[in-house]
Amino acid sequence: MIEKNFLNMTREVQNCKECELHSERKNAVFGMGNPYAEIMIIGEGPGQDEDLQGLPFVGKSGQLLDKILAACGFSREEHVYIANIVKCRPPQNRDPKPEERNACLPWLFKQISLIRPQILVLLGATAVKGLIDPEARITKIRGRWMEWENLLVMPTFHPSALLRNPELKKDVWEDFKLVVQKYQELIDPTHKIPGEK
Repeated sequence: MIEKNFLNMTREVQNCKECELHSERKNAVFGMGNPYAEIMIIGEGPGQDEDLQGLPFVGKSGQLLDKILAACGFSREEHVYIANIVKCRPPQNRDPKPEERNACLPWLFKQISLIRPQILVLLGATAVKGLIDPEARITKIRGRWMEWENLLVMPTFHPSALLRNPELKKDVWEDFKLVVQKYQELIDPTHKIPGEK
């Protein structure tokens, strides 16, 4: 049933004209992953590669995210569903404007309500500001569990920030280790980080 809902929503998103971002898009980027996942990862918005392919996190940031997930023993296909605050690429990859975020958030809320994950991982300031608190600062709140709509939320840096500043990788790895621990505690006590005994 959820797959049919997602198929219909994907078509609707492709035709959405609720904000100005639709005017330059090649593809709206609905999301991808396991629609029954217990972990949902939310980023900012599509970049150039995502706009061309219609899939989230397929450029350099996505490749880095896949490495982080693999290091945690997670995969897109099995453990996570990935979406963004906005479904269309902002010009020159600028931050989405508040009105663009607000126009697109109902789609994300529908995705979250259908998937019903137990854990949300928010990548970067735009995801945190869009979903939790417009005044939040990612540098102050990353790595700390929060609650939103009865879901556990882990804010951390966006992979693009790690590409600009590799020193942040250590912080993000610590944050994702907390996600693994919570996954083991709530969902699968047998889940292991590859290489751990």
